[in-house]
Amino acid sequence: MRDLKHLIYFENLLQQANNDLVQAACGDGRLALAWNCSYIPEVLLDTDKCFGVRLRAPNCTNPDMATYYMTNRSCPYSKSILERAFEGGYNFISALIGQECCTTMNRMEQYFEYCELIPNEKFFCTYLDMPLRKTEWHAGYYRRQIEQKILQPLEKVYGVDFSEANLRKAVEQFNEVCRIMTEINAMREAENPVITGYEFHVIQLCTQTCPKDLILPYLRETLQELRTREPDPKPGYRARVLIAGSEIDDPEFTKMCEMAGGLVVADRYCFGSMPGREEIPLEEGKDVLQSIADYYMWRNQCPRAMGPENIIARKRYIFDLVEKYHADGIIVENMKFCEYWGYERAQDGMWFYEGYELPRSIPVCQIEKDYTSAASGQLRTRFQAFIESLEIKKIQAQQ
Repeated sequence: MRDLKHLIYFENLLQQANNDLVQAACGDGRLALAWNCSYIPEVLLDTDKCFGVRLRAPNCTNPDMATYYMTNRSCPYSKSILERAFEGGYNFISALIGQECCTTMNRMEQYFEYCELIPNEKFFCTYLDMPLRKTEWHAGYYRRQIEQKILQPLEKVYGVDFSEANLRKAVEQFNEVCRIMTEINAMREAENPVITGYEFHVIQLCTQTCPKDLILPYLRETLQELRTREPDPKPGYRARVLIAGSEIDDPEFTKMCEMAGGLVVADRYCFGSMPGREEIPLEEGKDVLQSIADYYMWRNQCPRAMGPENIIARKRYIFDLVEKYHADGIIVENMKFCEYWGYERAQDGMWFYEGYELPRSIPVCQIEKDYTSAASGQLRTRFQAFIESLEIKKIQAQQ
């Protein structure tokens, strides 16, 4: 296929956290608010004079200083973020909106304050205490956390205006991004899609790491381009796969899978679009903040949510994506030392292999990885073996 017009530009935006669009927004006096968890209401960080930046540490391969503070058995994502902070890679941020979901990430966030890593007198960290269950009471608790840990500190320190009108404007902008990504996602259902998994991964990351108003013109143009893009006459993949798991903010992981013959058609992982790129419905009789809180509370598929109803719902959610996007198999990955996804990966592997509480079984490949794709040889071998097994199953099914 012909290369996308803005793909190289998108790739360059992902080379550092303080990319060109972030610098342009900060140059206009806007506030960069860092975040790192799918439970953080991303849309709130794009309100008034603020914009959200999801923390990444591209090209970080040796987090020695962070390891000294956090030990070598800590999540490599958290250590890489802390290492980049020590290097001055996040000096542009005005606040860090963190969470208390994961102990390691929470500890990493605390070091931003303890070590005074950001040269800004007004800089502060705040931590949402996320509920473990999904009930009406927990939904109310989540809203109170948003008010106390995000709205009130930003109003007090920076004078951010979270009026109903500003919230509605932020939701409208967020929803436009979601409509674009949803339409692009729908193109991946085709037998011969006009977009690769790698291209989608790059675009999705740009929507999370750039000011949305500045990235939107490029997204609109890319969508128009994809609507008329002609796919290759013959599909270049051997099997279609869904990837699920913890943080994957390195598009090279997806590219490596596709170079091995797989086509990534769905992304159910942290930093992915499923869920997270569905529109926020604004209902009559409900204030905008409540609509936002409900959206992030009830749609989230993080394995932190306990209880059999949530566990089964997560498996069925992935199963429905497999059916919708015609995936032949699932790759479930987790970051080393990730407590939540370590258990979830092992559980997913057995549930889908056995077809437990599901209409049928699905082939699964389990991968434990570092933050970056440093062990590329091992990953490539795993991908090749799994995709070959899926191809053989398809051939046998046709005989």
